[in-house]
Amino acid sequence: MVRTARTARTTSPAAAAVAAVLAATALGLAPHQAQAAPAPAPAAASSASSDLRFHDIPGSGGITLKGNVFTPSGAPAGRTYPLVVLPTSWGVPQIEYIAQAKKLADDGYVVVSYTSRGFWLSGGQIEVAGPPDTADVSAVIDWALANTPADAQHIGLGGVSYGAGISLLASARDPRIKAVVALSGWADIIESIYSGRTQHLQAAALLGGAGYLTGRPGPELQQILGDFLGSRLDREPQMIEWGRQRSAAERIDEINANGAAIMLGNAWGDSIFPPNQYAAFYEKLTGPKRLEFRPGDHATAEGTGLLGLPNDTWTNAHRWFDRYLKGERNGVDTEAPVQIKSRSDEGYEGYADWKSVGAGGTEKLPLSDDEHLFTGVDSGADGGVVLLSSVLDQFVKAPPAASIPLLPRAFAAVWQSPRHEADRRIRGTVKLHTTVTPTAPDGTFVAYLYDVGPLGIGKLVSHAPYTFHGKPRGQAFGVDLELFSTAYDVPRGHRLALVIDTVDPLYIEHNPTGAQLTFSSPRTDPSYVSVPLREQ
Repeated sequence: MVRTARTARTTSPAAAAVAAVLAATALGLAPHQAQAAPAPAPAAASSASSDLRFHDIPGSGGITLKGNVFTPSGAPAGRTYPLVVLPTSWGVPQIEYIAQAKKLADDGYVVVSYTSRGFWLSGGQIEVAGPPDTADVSAVIDWALANTPADAQHIGLGGVSYGAGISLLASARDPRIKAVVALSGWADIIESIYSGRTQHLQAAALLGGAGYLTGRPGPELQQILGDFLGSRLDREPQMIEWGRQRSAAERIDEINANGAAIMLGNAWGDSIFPPNQYAAFYEKLTGPKRLEFRPGDHATAEGTGLLGLPNDTWTNAHRWFDRYLKGERNGVDTEAPVQIKSRSDEGYEGYADWKSVGAGGTEKLPLSDDEHLFTGVDSGADGGVVLLSSVLDQFVKAPPAASIPLLPRAFAAVWQSPRHEADRRIRGTVKLHTTVTPTAPDGTFVAYLYDVGPLGIGKLVSHAPYTFHGKPRGQAFGVDLELFSTAYDVPRGHRLALVIDTVDPLYIEHNPTGAQLTFSSPRTDPSYVSVPLREQ
């Protein structure tokens, strides 16, 4: 039975503040900043405040989900409104979206938010966006249509992080969903936390720890997390299959067939769900779509919106719902569908598609000198700290840095370009091609691209890990590695440097004691770094 706990008027700014603080605390999110909107603000809200009620909502499989509902105030009998459903982020309770849900309801939406199963007071166990989670979305829609003035023909879905991942997967399952806004989420969970066949240690440990603190991990999640962090290579096929079942990229045909309008938003420095996998997923979508990338880390681009403060991510999210649920001609569908902001904060750039982001040409930096490394020692070149380093870059322009001349050459391979006579505006995905000869069958290395100033201090532009298993000792093999996508402006007079070492605290490394790696550039297959540039 549905129980109404209480009714509240959300006219106090404290309510929005509490919602955002709890959301940030549960995931360990860093402070957020307001950003200038690249598009017109939505129309003024109705003068009548919307109503908030808390409910027990039946989920799939007989569990109860803790939720809340905003409805437009004073709705006449018989009138219906577009419905927006917001599943919560990982480890965050149902009040996460109160500020944004109220804004949507004041603008004429019914908004239902609920604590995802397995967390806080919602029933069930944590399924990590498995089939029970997507079934919950359909169950919540069914409940909303039966218990609120929601319009069955105009249903939207959205969320941040975990809520974004669930939303994308649910759009493959339920054709009633007409619009999706997925912020700081994943489309490919394998590429998110196992890119380059390397375990993203800090990201997985953070998510696992938050899950145990705020919820009830199911036996399958406990098994997968133990195998993943325990480097159970014999269980790799099972882990990959588990991840595929929870990746919207594997359901692209169903998503396209259902035709929901999908808006994706993420940060360049997202240390939990890096941007590459979102860009690849975006390119495969065939319906109405939009992709936005900004500076920051996980969920920081939309963070101030949870406080109810001006925020361009949420402004565009509302415009997206207005266009595809209300039919408003607000221009969001006629703007360039790919909107990015460089890490130097020089404003937004619009592109026709992701491939056009680096359409200014590619600069190839040759890696002609052979380099020999001893493994197992951190050289000082690192990707930073999860949920911290990219926030420092976002707010104070202080990405992870290293003194390139002082890096120990026994443990770090270094190649540098000449000083650039003009600015280099890097846009898109930097790619490394090289040849590796190992002394052991297993190993890990991490490639870093640095912007090196006159004093030799390198600021991290991008990086990515790479792990191999079962390679013949002493036999060379080729490697093609995509670094995490970015938008970074290198000043005139600076150099670019590629650094490779074998240890980074962000990742689990697989270098046996005493192992060595040689990086070479055969005449028939030269090694290089390919750097995509913005069109001038």
